[in-house]
Amino acid sequence: MSTITAIILARNEEQHIADCIKSIQCADEILVIDDGSTDRTVEIAETLGAKVIPHALNGDWSQQRRFGISQASCDWILFIDSDERVSPELNDEIRKAVQSGEKKAYWLSRHNIFHHNSATHGSMRPDKVLRLMPTEGATVEGFVHETFISPFPQDTLKGKLFHYTYDNWTQYFNKFNKYTSAAAEKYYEQGKSCSFWKDIIFHPHWAFFKIYILQKGFLDGKIGFILSLYHYMYTVTKYVKLYYLNKSNGRL
Repeated sequence: MSTITAIILARNEEQHIADCIKSIQCADEILVIDDGSTDRTVEIAETLGAKVIPHALNGDWSQQRRFGISQASCDWILFIDSDERVSPELNDEIRKAVQSGEKKAYWLSRHNIFHHNSATHGSMRPDKVLRLMPTEGATVEGFVHETFISPFPQDTLKGKLFHYTYDNWTQYFNKFNKYTSAAAEKYYEQGKSCSFWKDIIFHPHWAFFKIYILQKGFLDGKIGFILSLYHYMYTVTKYVKLYYLNKSNGRL
């Protein structure tokens, strides 16, 4: 019988960690890689039977996930974020896939959900994430948006992985600031130039048009417009940060 380790990265996730762990019914082992939580995250996770391992994130999600892989004791790995939930249907599919005897890396269908709003288009449209794979040869690369890598053939499961994106606007903008800074720093380290007119003026307008029109964000009503507008702002902000990193090491 093949076994599964679920790996969750966490920091101060006491509002989410219990529901996340409870939703993972297919795993034989659940590891919570904790980045110095100061709330009840560790206590809650351990009470629910998860193994909590402290390890500093240091702004590098890929190395944190690779550390999780190094701590896993099972044949398969399932990567889950603390604001995600595994549906009963997906739990069943994962069990069947792992016990089939075929070594494959599986894409999961992720559906974004707000607690009090409905948005299924634009930046909130469903996407696919590579999260289930044999431990053998598995690794993660990238700095801002990680790339999950497996040497085995790929396939897709149909069950839903639910992603509870944001609880409030403060959380949204905290993540907004963190991700725009990380994106700018990544570009800077890669030696990427930044054109004021192309990247700060043109790119954000194209980003809004793509999300709101081409990806039908307008079908989500008011929240669809707001999220498309913030996608415009996200694009502006990451390029402004890069522009000034190149110009004055980020100083104004």
